[in-house]
Amino acid sequence: MDAIAEFAPQPLSTPTGFSMDEATRADARALIGLALAEDLANGVDCTSEALVDANEVGSAQLLARGAGVVCGIEVAQLVLEHFPDVLWVPQVQDGQVVSANALLATFSGNSRQMLRAERTILNFLGRLSGVATLTRSFAELIHGSRARVVDTRKTTPGWRRLEKYAVLCGGGVNHRLGLFDAVLIKDNHLAQLRQTFADEQQVIRQAVGRARQWIRAQQDRLPHGIRTVVQIEVDRLEQLEFALNSQPDMVLLDNMDCQQMSQAVAMRDRLAAHILLEASGGVRLDTIRAIAATGVERISVGALTHSAVNFDIGLDWVSRTFAP
Repeated sequence: MDAIAEFAPQPLSTPTGFSMDEATRADARALIGLALAEDLANGVDCTSEALVDANEVGSAQLLARGAGVVCGIEVAQLVLEHFPDVLWVPQVQDGQVVSANALLATFSGNSRQMLRAERTILNFLGRLSGVATLTRSFAELIHGSRARVVDTRKTTPGWRRLEKYAVLCGGGVNHRLGLFDAVLIKDNHLAQLRQTFADEQQVIRQAVGRARQWIRAQQDRLPHGIRTVVQIEVDRLEQLEFALNSQPDMVLLDNMDCQQMSQAVAMRDRLAAHILLEASGGVRLDTIRAIAATGVERISVGALTHSAVNFDIGLDWVSRTFAP
């Protein structure tokens, strides 16, 4: 996941065929193991074992209950690695926009195994498709502008790579993956420096300068090496001028109103046109269009991952017959 994306104005397309990288796939497998252990302690499924013959087979369909963006098809395939007697045939790809009642996949095979896999598959698909669907709702509102919707670290513990993958599927852009792959100097970092430097301009200059020096010294440890991004958070226009003069890669405008952000863009264009500006703080569906109109390149939205509602997906049984 690149720390900086391209920000040319473009219409929102409907790409499909997203695929998880190996690190995300490894996280998915670990979470799947935990999920199955929660459901099947000691390998027991009381209801299915009591009611369904061990040799019974059947088929089912995975259906969308509403319109949205699908994400988690590949995760479902990983779940079924634990259930080798189930044949799974996906009908859509991650990132695909679907309508209500769309057929997402078909299942056939051993009935007990299908019933054991059902809830885990639905939990992953519902959560990730919910993130992707909400991301697309935000992205659609600003398509054609120069701004892009960006996620945050406000993710479900253990799910970060998966949820950020879902953001990509919904048309968003990934911010840093964690504390390890970019520098983001926030107010609490500046507060620490204020104990040594009384002048705000010096505090900001020291913060950016120390970050650049540290990156040069530690580049061999860093995923992006010398290209590791330096971003600094400001909440006043006075701070912004100091920050621009210090030459970070990006400046985060924290909780500024649209008038302030427009002034910030004008100041940036005048002093350091190459530095990206990111708006942050309580961004909602009813405010994001006005924020994009200010001219910022990035709009970070914590709600993409901390407030997404599960996408409603159902597994409907089609038939059930006994194997010969």
